[in-house]
Amino acid sequence: MALRHGAWLLAIAACAASPAVWAHGDVTPQAVDTSALPKLGQEWRPENPFRANDAAVKIGTSAYNQNCARCHGLEAISGGIAPDLRKIDNECAALKDSAKKAACVKEIDEFYLTTVRQGRTRNGAVYMPPFEGVMNQEAIWAIKAYLETRRDKPF
Repeated sequence: MALRHGAWLLAIAACAASPAVWAHGDVTPQAVDTSALPKLGQEWRPENPFRANDAAVKIGTSAYNQNCARCHGLEAISGGIAPDLRKIDNECAALKDSAKKAACVKEIDEFYLTTVRQGRTRNGAVYMPPFEGVMNQEAIWAIKAYLETRRDKPF
């Protein structure tokens, strides 16, 4: 019986040490091929220039799956580790006034860009690593274009 118990504990320890269990930890960011997208230059755009751009959505889908899904979930459906990005602009999508809607979208784009570029920390703990210098602006905006296709229905 002790041998069985020991084998069971060894199996649990092996699973706990498995990379799949800790997949949201330190992971090397994956390169994003943005060669099919127009170059945006050195100056960061304040709003998503790739909104509803099919090529950007395709690139953003791949980039998201390689760099974001481990924390934010497959197809942007959060498993609870990080925010559900399908809801990032629900408030904007529900607005009827076009001027208010445009202002809201701009504000969300700025929030998204700042978060992705600089990351998020709270009380010294890193909740999201910074991606500036890891991904170019074309990749970051392509991911946002993809996320806009995953929008959850606003309330």
